[in-house]
Order: sequence, then C-alpha cells, then structure tokens
Amino acid sequence: MFEFKLPDLGEGIHEGELLQWHVAVGDSIKEDDPLCEMETDKAAVTIPSPRTGTIAALNAEPGETIEVGFVFVVIDDGSGEQAVEKAGPVPREAPEPPAPRPPDSGSPSAKRVIAAPATRRLAREMGIDIREVQGSGPGGRVTPEDLEAFGGRAVGGTVTAAEPEDREVKAVLTGAAPDTSIPFLEIPELPEPDGPVERLPIRSLRKKVAVKMTSSSLLIPHVAHMDEIDVTEIEGSREAYNKRHKGKLTLLAFVVKAVAAKLKDYPMFNASVDLAANEILYKRFYHIGFAADTPRGLMVPVIHDADRQSLAGVGYRIRHLAERAREGEISVSELTRGTFTITNVGAIGGTHVFPIINSPETAILGLGRVEKKPVVRDDEIKIRKMLPLTLCFDHRVADGAQAAAFVKDIRIMLEDSLDFMSQI
Repeated sequence: MFEFKLPDLGEGIHEGELLQWHVAVGDSIKEDDPLCEMETDKAAVTIPSPRTGTIAALNAEPGETIEVGFVFVVIDDGSGEQAVEKAGPVPREAPEPPAPRPPDSGSPSAKRVIAAPATRRLAREMGIDIREVQGSGPGGRVTPEDLEAFGGRAVGGTVTAAEPEDREVKAVLTGAAPDTSIPFLEIPELPEPDGPVERLPIRSLRKKVAVKMTSSSLLIPHVAHMDEIDVTEIEGSREAYNKRHKGKLTLLAFVVKAVAAKLKDYPMFNASVDLAANEILYKRFYHIGFAADTPRGLMVPVIHDADRQSLAGVGYRIRHLAERAREGEISVSELTRGTFTITNVGAIGGTHVFPIINSPETAILGLGRVEKKPVVRDDEIKIRKMLPLTLCFDHRVADGAQAAAFVKDIRIMLEDSLDFMSQI
C-alpha cells in the first residue's frame, strides 16, 4: 500500500480545498493520471497519481480542507500491506482498542483515529491530543463537538490560538477581532430575512478574497487620487498597431508599460510595509498584476518584470494569463510576487472606481470606461477620448503630492503618443 500525502503546493501554501475526485475506491489508475482537483488561495490545480495501482482509500470529501502532508489517498500498488490512518468519509470498522502502554511510559495509546483534516487541525489549535478523544460520529469518527466536550471549550463562535492566516479567516467569518483593540468595533447580528433565501458557505477562493480585502481595508489607511487621461492619440496608435501587426493590443497593455516605467521614479508605490520590523521595503523589480474576473472569482495574474518586456510581450501576457485564469489552468507562480496592481472595470462600465489595495502592496490603479467627452483644448471645445482613473495608495508610505505627481507623469506619458511609442 502506498500512502499518498498531499504534496507541497508551493509559495508557502500549506493547505488546499478538495474540489473534486476523478477516481473512486476500487478504480485502477496509472501513474500521472489525474486524482483530484484542489484549490488553494492562489489557483486550482490538478493532483496527479504518483503510482500505478488500485485506489484503496479516499480520505477526504469535496469541500474539505486538506493540509500538506496529510494522507488523503491510499493506492494499492502491490507493495504489500501497510497500516493506513484513514480520515474523512471513507467507511471503515470501529476504532481498534488502545494498544497496551509500555510500563511507566505515560505515553498516549497508539490507536488509529478517524477525523477530518479540519477536525485534526482544530484539535491541535485547542492543545488536545486527538487520540485521547472518544469519537461519537459514524465508526467512531471524532467531530468538533467531541473536541468541545473533551476540552470544555466552546469552538462554535470563538477564535482559538492558530496560525496567523487561520486567525484572520476566523475573525472575518465569525466576527471576532483577535489580537486587536479597535474601539467601537462590533459585528451586528444579521436580521431574519423577510422572504426566501439561499445560503451558501463562504469557501475557497471567495473566502480568501474576503479575508484579504477585509484585512487590507482595516489595516491600510487608503487615500484616493483621481484624474482623467486624454487617450485619443494613444488609442489611434493602438488601433494602427493592431491593424499593421494583426494584433490584439488593449489599452491595458499601454497602461502597464507606463506604470512600470514610472514606478522607478516613485518607489513608494512599489513597496511593502513590514510591520514587525517597522520598515518600508522598496522593491527594485516591477511585477504588475491585473485583476481578472473568472468563474471562480477574482484573480490577479502577474506580469513579471513588466518593465523589461516589450509592449507586444505585455499584451500577449495579458491575454494568455487572463485566458488561463478563466479556464482554471493558471499556476501559482503566475499569481504571486506582484508589486503593483491594476484593475480595469472599463470593459464592463462605470466611471471612477475606488479599489482596495492588494496587500502587501502599497498602491493600486483603477481604470474606468473610456468615453468621448467635450474638453477644452487651446480655448476650443473638442471631443476627445478620456480615460478616468483612480490611484489608491497607502498613506503610511506616501502623501497626496506624490500620488498626484505619479499620476501626472503617467498621464503625460500616455498622452504623448509619439514619445510613448519611442520609449517602448
């Protein structure tokens, strides 16, 4: 028997949500065949089989969160019998009686325990040895209620000692505010609805977005600077370029290149705040993320080293990454290490947008819809294509004058089509 532990998913990710099994107990499988779909806070990934054999046990069910290192699949690969610790929904016999303890050892019994990964984590958070808990679930399965009864500690609506990310998740979803003293912060109870409702759990990517946005909006002092850019000339250059090269350059590609160029002059918007060290990290690399709406929710693909790529290269990366994100094929590396984010709602509609900073970054640029407007040029009213934009920035690292100057320089660069095209 081969016990397959959830492998390292990269980028410091220590758990994932099981979305779907591609196999069932008793199925034959070959090495590298797909086992299941897992979703992390970064992307959905397919886990392949590490061995050829027969599926002997599936130790979790869709919707469960599985930790890296947990034995979630057992494959009979003909290597002989082996004791397997099972968890999750797999039917099995009642727990074996505790093995005799060595004399004077004082150690816990070596019995096998049936418990979901989330329950095991909760036991660790509560400081409980799960082997000492009598399970009341099917087949002796240990439940969160068993842990509550064993430890004499409520777990239904409180935040227990946990890893930082776990504390954030539980704080947002339960209304608690761990390790903070925010005056007048009170989460009101939801009133009873007056009509039919549908309740769905906040899970997976939606939960991660909720946690990140709530934390960012509470911890970062947001300030917004708004402006409009005359993109008439650059739009003409873009259309001519696409016609000449049979390309599909969007205005976003031009904005990415302009932002990457000007961030070198305004490092405070390409930085992070290290609260533990009381320092500001000014990054000398320029990885520009852009918000992408996908069937799974909001994702932010990242164009790495955008300042060193050609305009055509940036345009290709935008199309390629957006397509991979929509199809659920984007990798973790393509969603991480961003230093500045651009969100564009113009294709959908709206004028100015007030985006939330993508922590731990210190600024985000929101683009609205390009519209033809009457503007004054040389004391004459002319119709021009205007792009509204909003720079939201962290007031701890920058002031309004710097934000205004940054946006002004981007505007000047984009409005001078000939100069812009010569620089890139």
